[in-house]
Amino acid sequence: MNNTPYYKKIFNDILDNKYPEKRIKCQKLLDKESLTHLDVITINKLIFGDKSSPEDDKFNQQHRFYSESAIIQMLRYQYVNKLSNSQLARHFKLSRNTVARWKKHFTIKIK
Repeated sequence: MNNTPYYKKIFNDILDNKYPEKRIKCQKLLDKESLTHLDVITINKLIFGDKSSPEDDKFNQQHRFYSESAIIQMLRYQYVNKLSNSQLARHFKLSRNTVARWKKHFTIKIK
């Protein structure tokens, strides 16, 4: 049994009920067969924006989990866009130490 939330249904319901004007921005991602962790983060930003309090950010950061495929995707994003660890950390709201640890662990799989 899969314990992950069905994000497509959740986001479709949110867009239908509260933000129908934002559906066009999100439709390309929602049309994908399955959503990655990065897709979920992107859709969430498109719908709700980046407006959150520092307390919310801290709470959310403590409860995040990234799959190996999501981590590799983020590190590829860093490589393709020529970002430093600090820039990648700011972009995805991560710790620089986390990015450095991931790079040590996943370097072989990225290339």
